[in-house]
Amino acid sequence: MSYVLDTAAVIAKYLRKGQLVCLESTVYPGATDEDLRAVLEKSSLKAGRDFYLAYSPEREDPNNKDFSTGTIPKVVGGYTEACLAAALALYDTVVSRTVPVSSTKVAEASKLLENIYRSVNIALVNEMKMLFDRMGIDVWEVIEAARTKPFGFQAFYPGPGLGGHCIPIDPFYLTWKAREYDFATRFIELAGEINTNMPYYVAQKTAEALSARGKGLKDAKILILGLAYKKDIDDVRESPSLKLIELLTEQGAAVHYNDPHVPAMKKTRKYDFKLQSVALTKRNLKRYDCVLIATDHSFYDYDFIVEQAALVVDARNAVKSPHANVVKA
Repeated sequence: MSYVLDTAAVIAKYLRKGQLVCLESTVYPGATDEDLRAVLEKSSLKAGRDFYLAYSPEREDPNNKDFSTGTIPKVVGGYTEACLAAALALYDTVVSRTVPVSSTKVAEASKLLENIYRSVNIALVNEMKMLFDRMGIDVWEVIEAARTKPFGFQAFYPGPGLGGHCIPIDPFYLTWKAREYDFATRFIELAGEINTNMPYYVAQKTAEALSARGKGLKDAKILILGLAYKKDIDDVRESPSLKLIELLTEQGAAVHYNDPHVPAMKKTRKYDFKLQSVALTKRNLKRYDCVLIATDHSFYDYDFIVEQAALVVDARNAVKSPHANVVKA
């Protein structure tokens, strides 16, 4: 919140009567009406009387070719009815459909619900993946079978963990705010626990796969495919690949990565590995004891990778047909 409130403090210095201030960052319910308004009103101007205050959460899905900013419906809430009208007048010129709601708190809560819905359902399939693995059942086949039901089911897919700046983080804004109301958000916290544990699960599966081939994790050479948290983008924020590099390195492995969208690693909030993307050549693939698919970029020729690699650990179901040297994780 420091970024939001510091920005508001700068805006307050230049705020003029009749202006509209609309927050789009994901925040907890009450952040706009309470915290943001308090900072802006240090200008001596009053929200709803001298200037308009509103909240409209950003909605985007990187690399989704079916939707753009203009075609995604936009939820809008205002501090007062006049504030809502001013915000709608703005957004109606930009997006194809605005969705007015009764307050900024409803708009703030709607964005949290969207991200919590994804977090909880991804945690569910991640837990199912770990259980079905023990039972000898392919979770991906189970999901494909279940999604043939034309109602009452939406497919979510497991992976090596959650990434990006939204789903791994945003739900906990509500967890924090809920404490003011003496309420425990158990679903949110359990989902976070499961999703946070997934890189540990994948690292363990990698160790087991190497061990089954007579190779210990210590001193093993591992190539991680995909540094970005999602296919075909260059965003590495909160990427599970970063945690995987940390976990495998701590256990003595020599870890490198390839990502066509991330030629070199930059320092992040938690990590500073100073690695560069390794060229995906036949010679390089044969150098590694294990190739770990962490992000299923469209760029990758998986048939070529499987043919050249001694062992492939697939955390994304990128390799569809069974191979003796492929282990699902």
